[in-house]
Amino acid sequence: MNIHEYQAKQVLKAFGAPVAEGVAITSADQAEAAAKQLPGPLYVVKSQIHAGGRGKGKFKELPADAKGGVRLAFSIEDVVKNAKEMLGNTLVTAQTTDAGKQVNRLYIEDGADISRELYLSILVDRAYGRVSFVVSTEGGMDIETVAHDTPEKIITVVIDPTTGVTEADCATLSDALKLEGDAREDGKSLFPALYKAFVEKDMAMLEVNPLIVMENGRLRVLDAKVSFDGNALFRHPDIKELRDETEEDAKEIEASEWDLAYVALDGNIGCMVNGAGLAMATMDIIKLYGKEPANFCDVGGGAGKEKVAAAFKIITADPNVQGILVNIFGGIMKCDVIAEGVVAAVKEVGLKVPLVVRLEGTNVDLGKKILNESGLAITAADDLDDAAQKIVAAVG
Repeated sequence: MNIHEYQAKQVLKAFGAPVAEGVAITSADQAEAAAKQLPGPLYVVKSQIHAGGRGKGKFKELPADAKGGVRLAFSIEDVVKNAKEMLGNTLVTAQTTDAGKQVNRLYIEDGADISRELYLSILVDRAYGRVSFVVSTEGGMDIETVAHDTPEKIITVVIDPTTGVTEADCATLSDALKLEGDAREDGKSLFPALYKAFVEKDMAMLEVNPLIVMENGRLRVLDAKVSFDGNALFRHPDIKELRDETEEDAKEIEASEWDLAYVALDGNIGCMVNGAGLAMATMDIIKLYGKEPANFCDVGGGAGKEKVAAAFKIITADPNVQGILVNIFGGIMKCDVIAEGVVAAVKEVGLKVPLVVRLEGTNVDLGKKILNESGLAITAADDLDDAAQKIVAAVG
C-alpha cells in the first residue's frame, strides 16, 4: 500500500526524523490559511499523487510551459494562485501513464535553504535476505539514471537484524554521503530512526529523495515516498487508515475485497491464473506471441466458485480487454471449481470477447466436461503454448 508524501512525513516524524512544517489541503480555499501557519517567506506547493517525478511533470489542462507539480512560492498570494491552478487538474509524470493522475490534494510546506541534495532509501535486499540502506551523493535525480551512468556512486549498506543500525553503520553511511559536522551528528540519530520506522511499520520501501544538507549544516527529509507490505496491514490499523482509494484502480480495489492478487496493465489480453509463477509465465508467453497482458490476476490456490466468478467479472469490466486466457494448474485448486466459476460468471455478465481456457491437474476431466457442456463459446486448449497461440490468434 502506498501513501502520500505528507502522510509519509507524519509517520517518519513520529520516529524522530527531521521534516519541515507543512499543511495538507484539498481545496484552494484552504491555501491562504495553510500558508499563514508556516514561517515563510518561502513556501513549496506540492501535488500529492502516488507517483514520482512530480516536479518535472506537466498538467494536461495547462499550457505546455506551465510549471510542474512541485512549485516554489515567495508569497501567500503565490501559494493561493498555484493552488488554484493545480488542484483538480491532471498531472502526467514519468511514473504515471499518459492518462496521468488528478491532483486532489496539495501539501503546502515551509521552504528550505539547500546546500546539498542526497539520496537515501531502505528496502529488503533479496541478495542478502536483510534490510539494506541504498545511498548516494547524487540526490534529487532519478536513481535509475545514476545507477546506469555512475553506478559507483551508489552505496549499499546491509543491516544485521540482530543489532539494528550500529555506530559503525552510521559511520559508513555518513562516509558514503560525505557528511561532516552537524550533518554527521544528525545522521547518528536519523539512520537508526528511519530503520526503526521501516521495521516496526512493516514497510516495503522507504525512499528519501532528496535528503538535504541545509545551509545551516543540518539534515532534513525533504521528500519521502513510503509503501507498506499489504500482508502486514492487519497489524497497523493506523497505517491502513491512510489508504487513499482515489489513487488506486477501481478494479484493484474490488479485487482486494475478494483477496485477489490483481494488477491492471496496459495490454489487451486478460489473464486469470492460480499462482504468481504461473501468472508470470502466462504473461511472458502472451508477449512472446506478439500481444500484451491486460492484467495480472492470481485467484490463489484455494479459491471457491464465487471468488473465481468475481475475478472473471473484474477482468471483463476492463474496456481494454479484447480476449481472456484462463490458465489453471489444479493442485489444491480443483479444475472443476474453476470451470464452474467461469461458467457462472459468463452466464451472469455475458461473453463479448474470445475466451480460451487451459486446465490441467486435479479433476481436469470433470472441469473440461463442465466447460464443454456449458453451451458457451469457450475455446479449450491442450497446454500453455497452445492456449497462448489460440488467444493471440482470436484477438488478432
